[in-house]
Amino acid sequence: MSKFNQVIQLEGNLIELKKALLHSQRAEAKAKFKTANLIEAVYEAAANSLLSTPRPKIIPPLKDSRKGKPEVALVHLTDWQAGKKTVSYDIPTLSSRIEEMIKKVLSLTEIQRAHHPVRECVVMLGGDMVEGVGIFPGQQYEIGAHLYEQMFEVVRIIEGSIRSLAQSFEKVTVVCEFGNHGRLGRKGDMPAGDNIDRMAYQIAANNCKDIKHVKWQMSDDWYQIFHIGNYKVLLVHGDEIGSFGNILRKVSAWSTGVVESFDDCYMGHFHTPTALTMANGGRVFVTGSPESNNEYARTFIAAVGKPSQRIHFIDPDKGRVTAEYVCWL
Repeated sequence: MSKFNQVIQLEGNLIELKKALLHSQRAEAKAKFKTANLIEAVYEAAANSLLSTPRPKIIPPLKDSRKGKPEVALVHLTDWQAGKKTVSYDIPTLSSRIEEMIKKVLSLTEIQRAHHPVRECVVMLGGDMVEGVGIFPGQQYEIGAHLYEQMFEVVRIIEGSIRSLAQSFEKVTVVCEFGNHGRLGRKGDMPAGDNIDRMAYQIAANNCKDIKHVKWQMSDDWYQIFHIGNYKVLLVHGDEIGSFGNILRKVSAWSTGVVESFDDCYMGHFHTPTALTMANGGRVFVTGSPESNNEYARTFIAAVGKPSQRIHFIDPDKGRVTAEYVCWL
């Protein structure tokens, strides 16, 4: 073949490659457009349905005027995996366990109030509140609810929990972080912020606008840092860590200035409650999941993964934890 013909053939191949690339880009853009429309439709349907539900008026508690040193209740709710269905776990089981958790929060708070005024509650919503769809191969065999129902139920349970707490605390702050199960499609298909967890949080916040002493703090990043007086908290979901054995190394690296300074770190993701201490004295609290017979914990951590969530009490002046409880459910 002459050089001229070779050039012509190469140019022809290049044209075909450009056509194939353009076709691929158009297909990808079309898929993302469909996904974006699906996201908007699911969000609007769930929001409109929930807004039509009648809600009882919340009466704030009487002010605790005692002079004692106050403490703050810090509640960590995470990794609900709503929509997952196994022989021992489904949405009704999740709902009853979180209801039990809120009762334990109120009971433990009353014990703490015997010695300290506890007027404020901070609730951390740590992500993976939904099971999601298409997150990993084979997931479809453990899903018992469509994405719409997953989000609807998470909003219902979050809102019910916050309304219960708002009747016992003079101030409630809800700090929201999203997880990896709430993402839409495979990792990288959509921006990380397009997440079902975030949508559920926003709907729940909108539904609670009538409760004036409840404030919501949303996130558009993989972490949040917030203060309870002098106590500085780093909240992450935990999927950024990689493996369970990497927790201390990764969080210690964050404490060197990668993120703003913090005292302690709270995370979920691993479905197994534990507490670790960094070299600088800061602690890492890993909270479990309300899911039972947890296959993730058993397979990847060699742990039983019994259903649990977490509550701590904080001295805001000294900036430290005064009492810590893993609440078994």
